Amino acid sequence: MNLGELAEVQMGYPFRSRVEHDPQGDVAVIQMRDIDDANRLHAEEAIRVALPKGKSHHLLRPGDLLFRSRGGRNGAAHVQEGIEAAVLAAPMLLIRPHSVLPAYLCWYINAPVTQARLAALAEGTSVRMISAEALRALEVPLPPPAMQQRIVQTAALAEQEQALLARIASLRQRLTTHRLMQLAHPSPVHLSLEKAAR
Repeated sequence: MNLGELAEVQMGYPFRSRVEHDPQGDVAVIQMRDIDDANRLHAEEAIRVALPKGKSHHLLRPGDLLFRSRGGRNGAAHVQEGIEAAVLAAPMLLIRPHSVLPAYLCWYINAPVTQARLAALAEGTSVRMISAEALRALEVPLPPPAMQQRIVQTAALAEQEQALLARIASLRQRLTTHRLMQLAHPSPVHLSLEKAAR
């Protein structure tokens, strides 16, 4: 199925001028810089504004996906439960799933194979951009809900495994460096033991 059949796709909120931070603002404005390279949303770091009255339908909901339509990275971030009042700023695209598990769709969009397909759809020379129309036309396989959930869980476990392996490698490297530094700069006690053993 096409993504447009599984979710609403719309442009983020179109601010008419540059967004200025208002410490008294009641709404966070999510921009591309608020999503890290691992496609995690950091809404607590976003600037705040006072949203005009009558615009509450632009507020983000848990389960929404925030798509970076411009630049070299075109991943999606998954809005989790507990998010405070926030809106997505254009030119980012808001994906609101209705016939697919949001976490599954997020995983599929961020998968390397899908990212390669999206890169081929990007338009422009200096600044590459993926239009809402192109995103809606993206083909998405739709397994049964139970299988979608299993895929999401397996992907999360694989990500945790990679993080643990990276942590183990980092700790092993630090331990090796520490031991080598001890050999390069032996302590007086170590030297005295070596002399006594001769």
